[in-house]
Amino acid sequence: MSRVQKEIEEAAGLVTRRGVILGGMQLGFMGLLGLRMRQMQVEEAESYRLLAEENRINVRLIPPSRGIIYDRHGVAVAQNAQNYRIIIVREDAGNVEETIAKLRRLVSLEENDLERSLKEMYRRSPFVPITLADQLRWEDIAEVAVNAPVLPGITPDVGLSREYPLGEDFAHIVGYVGPVSDYDLSKIEDPDPLLQIPKFQIGKIGVETKLESDLRGRAGTRRIEVNAGGRVMRELGRVDHIPGRDMQLTIDHGLQNYAQARLSDESAGSVVIDVETGELLAMASAPSFDPNLFVRGISSKNYNALRDNIYKPLFNKTVQGLYPPGSTFKMMTGLAALRAGVMGPGETVYCPGHMTLGGRRFHCWKRGGHGWMDLNNAITQSCDVYFYEAAQRAGVDRLAELSREFGLGERHDLPLSAVREGIVPSTKWKAQVRGERWNPGETLNTAIGQGDVLASPLQLAVMTARIASGKTIKPRLIKSINGVEVPSEEAATLNVPSNMMAMIRRAMHNVSNGRRGTARRSRIVAEGFEMAGKTGTSQVRNITAAERARGVTRNDQLPWNRRDHGLFVAYAPFDKPKYAIATIVEHGGGGSSAAAPPSRDILLYALYGDVPPLEAYPSDQRERIRAQHEEMVLRRRLTAGKKASRA
Repeated sequence: MSRVQKEIEEAAGLVTRRGVILGGMQLGFMGLLGLRMRQMQVEEAESYRLLAEENRINVRLIPPSRGIIYDRHGVAVAQNAQNYRIIIVREDAGNVEETIAKLRRLVSLEENDLERSLKEMYRRSPFVPITLADQLRWEDIAEVAVNAPVLPGITPDVGLSREYPLGEDFAHIVGYVGPVSDYDLSKIEDPDPLLQIPKFQIGKIGVETKLESDLRGRAGTRRIEVNAGGRVMRELGRVDHIPGRDMQLTIDHGLQNYAQARLSDESAGSVVIDVETGELLAMASAPSFDPNLFVRGISSKNYNALRDNIYKPLFNKTVQGLYPPGSTFKMMTGLAALRAGVMGPGETVYCPGHMTLGGRRFHCWKRGGHGWMDLNNAITQSCDVYFYEAAQRAGVDRLAELSREFGLGERHDLPLSAVREGIVPSTKWKAQVRGERWNPGETLNTAIGQGDVLASPLQLAVMTARIASGKTIKPRLIKSINGVEVPSEEAATLNVPSNMMAMIRRAMHNVSNGRRGTARRSRIVAEGFEMAGKTGTSQVRNITAAERARGVTRNDQLPWNRRDHGLFVAYAPFDKPKYAIATIVEHGGGGSSAAAPPSRDILLYALYGDVPPLEAYPSDQRERIRAQHEEMVLRRRLTAGKKASRA
């Protein structure tokens, strides 16, 4: 009996110890659980509260209003207009096809636009609003609003859309906006979330794209409560957007309008620059196009018409176009020889109509020659042989060095698309680019602005402004940002003796006013407004020895695309230079006949600030000029700028 009792006592003790251990473990587990619960409920409560809110609160972006672009006088050239549009939410529309069929009985919808919208709608969540149509009339929106009960999921809406009130005049400068494409996103390393918004528009060319980040602004946000399916229940709060920055250009809309109208029949480009400040007052490229066509997405028909036009309306000839400058380059050749001391100011060269070098003849444009020529007469009459000799003595490297000092061969820093650098050839350039040695004959071609020399109208305008001022004027396009003036650099004095600069200016004056000047027909007779200029003609085809022997074919007897380019550079007034101009007329023939007349007219508009008076022209030209201006008005090209100015 004692043995049984002992076993019972031992078993009871064992059970008691196990109970204590198990109980302890349970208490420990409960303690740990309590500590964790305390940590989650007290210490980490804020984190879990935010996670929970994310399940029911969404943050949506509010697109900012795009910055407005003005001309120098405060006339809007790119602005935001109310855009009446129709929105559809797929989850509310029920039978989408049936709903859209009802809508089309009320509003005309473009088939291509509708197809793109439907494709976008089915790519996105059913509760995301999609734009079915925009740029609608108020009457269309009112019709939809009245019929809202039978159009489930359809909502009339008002947003902002880009508008270019002066149309073609500023197309190449301001550019245009368009919907963000996959290509646009691929070029951006860290895309702004705004760019993910369907049909959000960004700059595509011109100032619109180069100053995109400034013009776009910053998005606002609104916090909205959504249900488990993602449907919006209510708005909880918002942070307003920051609008884009307004830009004021240096361009004068009246002068720009006149320049576009004056060049409208040509394939041409013209740049007007303030000689003192470097401000660009006009950059006309003709023909132009209506940038408003691109805002919604241009049709294939319209785009193909622009693309296939032989005058290249989509091409900005003022900065993208590179042309042999022809005789407008001769001032550089003359200055290079003078500065190098290899030719004296009054030294003469005999021109028999050609120069022979290495067994090859380099011809002057005047077949019989000019006779004895000094620098003044050589520029006035544009004698090629004089400049062959000057370049041969100075060497191409000195010529290239001086040309760069005058702004050629330089990519000027402007917020425009495809601003090109041009070419000022040298021995080093040819070795690097072509891996070849320089040929002495190439120096002669370079001397008269042919061969490898290429320049844009912008660069030629800068060159002319530097000749007129004697300073390193730099071109400027932005005058102010949000009303704050953009500071400009102080121009340094060019490293050319003043007496040499004076010789070049006097020769350019004779080009326009001398009895034998090549631009005498385009002179300005208004007192105090006399113009100094230089004509240029650049070949686009080779003239064979056989053709030269029988007589060079006249430009008007050649197909348009084989005719010479006409160029002209000038500044005025001669005594107190204010504005400089450079004009190219593609395949226009001679610079004196094709480029000098419109340059004179545009320069006169800049000087007068309006359509030039007939008294500024030679008396025998006034009737023709009057008829010309009447025709420009009849074509309704000159009214646009004045209308905008009154607004």
